[in-house]
Amino acid sequence: MVEPSALTRHLEAFQDAADANAGNRADATKGYEASAAYVEEQLRAAGYEPRRQEFSYGRRNPVDAFNILADTGSSSGGVLVLGAHLDSVEEGPGLNDNGSGVAAVLEVALRLAEEGAVSRERIRFAFWGGEEDGMHGSEYYVEQLSREEAAAHVAYLNVDVVGSPNAVAFVYDGDGSDSKEAGPEGSGAIEKVFQDILRAEGVQSLPFGFIADSDYDAFVKAGIPTGGIFTGDEGTKSEAEARTFGGQAGEQYDECYHQACDTIKNVDMAMLELMTETLMSATVSLGSIEGGLAKGAATE
Repeated sequence: MVEPSALTRHLEAFQDAADANAGNRADATKGYEASAAYVEEQLRAAGYEPRRQEFSYGRRNPVDAFNILADTGSSSGGVLVLGAHLDSVEEGPGLNDNGSGVAAVLEVALRLAEEGAVSRERIRFAFWGGEEDGMHGSEYYVEQLSREEAAAHVAYLNVDVVGSPNAVAFVYDGDGSDSKEAGPEGSGAIEKVFQDILRAEGVQSLPFGFIADSDYDAFVKAGIPTGGIFTGDEGTKSEAEARTFGGQAGEQYDECYHQACDTIKNVDMAMLELMTETLMSATVSLGSIEGGLAKGAATE
């Protein structure tokens, strides 16, 4: 079980990092470094060996940045990646976008280590840099994969904004049944796993299309089965969504999106807990699949 107090502790650390460093955790700033140091400290304490994957982006004024990667083991089999971007925009501390996603991925890593839930597949926890400037960290990660390494990726699960104050429980539309384009083969199975988990909790999720606005994009383009969860940012909640999920119709899912008010007070902790539990269950389910989703070893 996910402890709400642990999620709060992670968010408090990110808030403190922003407060001590010009009010944000943007890439290549002291706020980002403080956030990264906290994530690495937590992972090491749980027995992981986090490593920094360094990269640069931008031609005129290059930015030196890094991702943080940590694995459950050194298996030569498949790789299931859980990813969340660690950076904020310069305008605010980014506690929902994306302290919430980082807290969820980090807590799943810590709980798996504590419970000794060893998967038949390797699970890799990724904390991306450079997302707010153009998804540079996840793009670099995928670019560095050999053809064999890419083929070994069972799935990528994206966790970006999962504690919105006017939330909807969105699941990425892997099979493309409700949006313009499906994800790579196997993505529909990931969608179904998330839908089934939420349904068992009495939550009816809604599909959300792959619109190239988060770190999943590089994985989709590489043909890696992709999915994830999301609770809404700059979009507006509809009347139908308000009837299903509560909250205020006609208002943004997160009115503090990319603003200074995206503090810890902006995060709906009950929603974050639900999304983290959902991610944990999906990780255990997908991590036990042998052979890869795209090869038919799935629940489709």
